[in-house]
Amino acid sequence: MVTITESAQGYLAELLSKQEDALGVRVFINQPGTPKAETCIAYAREGDLAEGDEKRNYGELTAWFDARSLPFLEDALVDYAKDRMGGQLTIKAPNAKLPRVDADSPLEDRINYVLYNEVNPALAAHGGEVSLLDITEDGYAILKFGGGCQGCGMVDQTLKSGVEKTLLEQLPELKGVRDETDHSDRSNAYY
Repeated sequence: MVTITESAQGYLAELLSKQEDALGVRVFINQPGTPKAETCIAYAREGDLAEGDEKRNYGELTAWFDARSLPFLEDALVDYAKDRMGGQLTIKAPNAKLPRVDADSPLEDRINYVLYNEVNPALAAHGGEVSLLDITEDGYAILKFGGGCQGCGMVDQTLKSGVEKTLLEQLPELKGVRDETDHSDRSNAYY
């Protein structure tokens, strides 16, 4: 699991002592299991905590770990090193970008796995990419195209014949996909 060194615990506890309404820190990963994964530490205030967060006490420091991020935080290290400029907090999460999905993984993780491991490598040949923005309550994946796909004249065909077909074949619980990209900017369009 996550190791928070004594120096990091002291540094974070000192920061927290200056916050009136902070309960502790919350550790999570944005876009876990994707090349864009980013490990984050934020102040945990009332209303920030989510159901399923795992609470751990480290002396003066209380930390909550996002339940969805936990598998990606395995072997993570939070450290603080003093230097002549003050110091630096570092977070190393070697598993943050590794796809760890199975049939029981959240739908968002499974969609991202297919996008980043199957769809985007094909789109990269044209300088494009696609990412998941949201999943609607009625089962549609809301996507955003970038790079050579933004403004491309073939994006509708790519969306329906490529991206949607691939996702629906592997994730039959999806109803379809929707594109939220502003295609009026054609400056990088492939076609």
